[in-house]
Amino acid sequence: MPHAPDSPSIRTTTVGSWSQLDWLLQVSGEQAVIDATSVVIGTQRRIGIDLPTDGELYRFDPDHPDTNGMIEFFTRRLGGIDSAVGVSDARRFREKQDFAWRQKPAGIVREAITEGTLDLAAACARSKSVADGPLKFTLTSPYMLARTLLDDHYGDFDSLCLGIADALAEQVGELDCDCVQVDEANIPGSPENAPIAAAAINRILDRVTVEKAVHFCFGNYGGQTIQRGEWAALVEFLNSLHTDHLVLELAHRPHDDLEALRDIDSRIRLGIGVIDIKVNHIESPYEVAKRLENAAQVLGTERIGWAHPDCGFWMLKRSVAERKIAALVKGRDLFLGSE
Repeated sequence: MPHAPDSPSIRTTTVGSWSQLDWLLQVSGEQAVIDATSVVIGTQRRIGIDLPTDGELYRFDPDHPDTNGMIEFFTRRLGGIDSAVGVSDARRFREKQDFAWRQKPAGIVREAITEGTLDLAAACARSKSVADGPLKFTLTSPYMLARTLLDDHYGDFDSLCLGIADALAEQVGELDCDCVQVDEANIPGSPENAPIAAAAINRILDRVTVEKAVHFCFGNYGGQTIQRGEWAALVEFLNSLHTDHLVLELAHRPHDDLEALRDIDSRIRLGIGVIDIKVNHIESPYEVAKRLENAAQVLGTERIGWAHPDCGFWMLKRSVAERKIAALVKGRDLFLGSE
């Protein structure tokens, strides 16, 4: 997404999910989703967000409120995955996995992964129809999806991960939007798996025809960080990605994490998380500006292309989310005005 002549040097965006609209849980149907998406995008645009997301409200799963359904939206639609998980399946999954935040798999891989009923182009087109301007569209990383599945077909994690990547890559070239963002919240805590994660993510990015972004955070399971790690361990991995910019959790991270980002390849612009979505505290514009100032002192203002929240807003009340993004926009403006 090229800069407009009058666009600010640091643009604001949101990461993906939005606070649930209470009335949407009471109704269903395409028109309700369109109405809700229009509200979410319109709210962001009215407040001044340069690149809104659609809020992912059509992906919300009340049966999985701690993760917003971001996994199940994909695993229930991709072909080759059985969503009926038995007791023995759950037991086998727990025995094989190394994270405690998920007690059973999102599904069992019975056959080779195919597109199934997943139609990203249609979902994106629906959001674009009410966007009235630039739009970012998001999808979950194949590595993160693979980690949540029980594999009874491939017999090899790398093959499963790349199989998911290929199914997603087939669709991303058709997305009618200004930026495609891949979301990954698992690899920051498992840097040893970076090579296969990068290979899978790059298969998707290589098919994207618009601005490419990758979002990384250390997890947000009901407001809790679920991955331990640091950005320093991921620099080589981040530099291997075929992306235009990174969308990084930093507001909820120690200041030392900024130092590691000095070594990110200059071809990749940096997105700085300046809004902590794990707390209800409403940042002031000054706090946002100060976080951008701290990042600029370490990295140089010219490296920073984006300011955004650390992650999505699904677990926060709508009134909190709206005030946080208002502070985001005003804080970005305050920082740029003080340069």
